[in-house]
Amino acid sequence: MFDQICNIALKGYAPWEVIPFVIIVFCALWIDLSVHKGDEPVSLKNAAIWSIIWISVSLAFAGFIWKIHGMEKASLFLSGYLLEKSLSVDNLFVFMAIFSSFGIKDQFQHRILYFGILGALILRFVFVAAGTSLLLLGKWVFLAFGILVLWSAWQMYQSGKNADEFEDYTDHWSVRIAKNFFRVYPFRDGHNFFTTRDAKLHVTPLLLCLVAVEVSDVMFAFDSVPAVIAITQEPFLVYTSNIFAILGLRSMYFLLTATKRYLCHLEKSVICILVFIGAKMIADFFGWAISAHTSLLIVVLSLIIGVIASIVFPKKI
Repeated sequence: MFDQICNIALKGYAPWEVIPFVIIVFCALWIDLSVHKGDEPVSLKNAAIWSIIWISVSLAFAGFIWKIHGMEKASLFLSGYLLEKSLSVDNLFVFMAIFSSFGIKDQFQHRILYFGILGALILRFVFVAAGTSLLLLGKWVFLAFGILVLWSAWQMYQSGKNADEFEDYTDHWSVRIAKNFFRVYPFRDGHNFFTTRDAKLHVTPLLLCLVAVEVSDVMFAFDSVPAVIAITQEPFLVYTSNIFAILGLRSMYFLLTATKRYLCHLEKSVICILVFIGAKMIADFFGWAISAHTSLLIVVLSLIIGVIASIVFPKKI
């Protein structure tokens, strides 16, 4: 079964052509993890540097495709990359809402997103192999997830009034659900995803947060993967453009969160964007589609308003 999926995903490309992609992703992730070993917030400078690195790596891979398969294939890769990048902007704000809901502070967010990327490597492969057959199910997912995003926006608004980090997760919604299936330790144990209590293995709230991040990536894959498939039907180009866009997205997230530390009203813009994202997903279910360009324009304008408000009114009202 796995061999059949691989043959579909690599159709038209020799195994040796895939090796550079695997090496680039592995080395970049290893270097990233080595640089961010400590549980420290990602600085604005660090996030900017890594954003540039990931964009450069993506362009270098496009150059590799150009050299091996010509300009047309490279153009298809770049088109898919840019489309996935723009469609994935929504993920940034959902990540923020998830971390806010779990009360996860900046120093642990890199670790969670890092392992979230590892999961995305596998899940996106499955989505690309399945192709547009997931689109029908995705319509119902949009409705359910759109409602969840609206709820997340409300939770983020409420947590803004009391931004203290959680200590006891006993009554947290994720723990109430997860304890029906797993042994859950309702307190953080450093940055660990698992902990041992009474000689028994328990999951921690950080793992539950990681699962929420992973689920959000799956939800947005219902939208972005078919969109990229509309550009090119070559699974290898769809998958690589998706992965490079996602890898760079994580650095963009830290760029946004680092900026938010200095701009007091930017979080209000983020909440408004979450409301828009939730409404957009619900509207899509009923057939009222909002184009990617319009969506991106609304997001950018909302962020600009937040930045200007923070400069003009530097103190919180």
